[in-house]
Amino acid sequence: MATITLDVPGKFNRVSMLARDQLAAVFADFDRDDSVRFVVLTGAGGQFTAGGDIAGFLTKSPWVVSQLAKNVAAPERCSKPVIAKLQGYVFGVGLELALACDFRIAAEDTQMALPEATIGMIPGSGGTQRLARLIGVGRAKDIIMRGRRVRADEALAIGLVTEVVAPDQLDETVASLIDELSRHAPLSLAMSKRVLNTVYDGPLHVGLELEGLAYGLMQQTHDFHEGVEAFVEKRKPEFDGT
Repeated sequence: MATITLDVPGKFNRVSMLARDQLAAVFADFDRDDSVRFVVLTGAGGQFTAGGDIAGFLTKSPWVVSQLAKNVAAPERCSKPVIAKLQGYVFGVGLELALACDFRIAAEDTQMALPEATIGMIPGSGGTQRLARLIGVGRAKDIIMRGRRVRADEALAIGLVTEVVAPDQLDETVASLIDELSRHAPLSLAMSKRVLNTVYDGPLHVGLELEGLAYGLMQQTHDFHEGVEAFVEKRKPEFDGT
């Protein structure tokens, strides 16, 4: 497991323009590292992040800011399961990063928001698109156009987070999820993520075609054969990622 920690003391871990590129590079490195099976994205000091460096947006060209969704999509591009460990403020680009992760485990004190409307802007790093696809366009409009904060209990009720736990149980819950996922074949997790991310907003027939092709590829892997043999022999499978 690898952990990426947002850590900017005194500024609630605000994500600078440079940090966005750095995050994308780190995720790419972990994706290539065979020793890393899972990535946890979290924040220091009991906070995830209060958002981006607002003043920094004024120093960049319209073309540059129009491309910001690309680096924030790094958790989604990563073939490894990515878990967002959320606590405190999860605002702006922080929520957009969390939305690009596969799992979102939130402490009870978590507050989530895309407050860009309050400063004359819109979410520009994937927030409008991923939020609407995750919770529906009506709920997304309610959150984005009002710029309002969503507490952890509401986030769980509308499907915005995977699980909500007490703050002192956050580490244990994330560790438990990783332990559960580690019992599954790495290729199975990677392929499931790729198929789901590729076609979740596409036509059904395209999704079924891609799923079928992926199923055919997985049928040829060592891990699938090992899984079948272990099931028949009533033993624990030993997956090796091939």
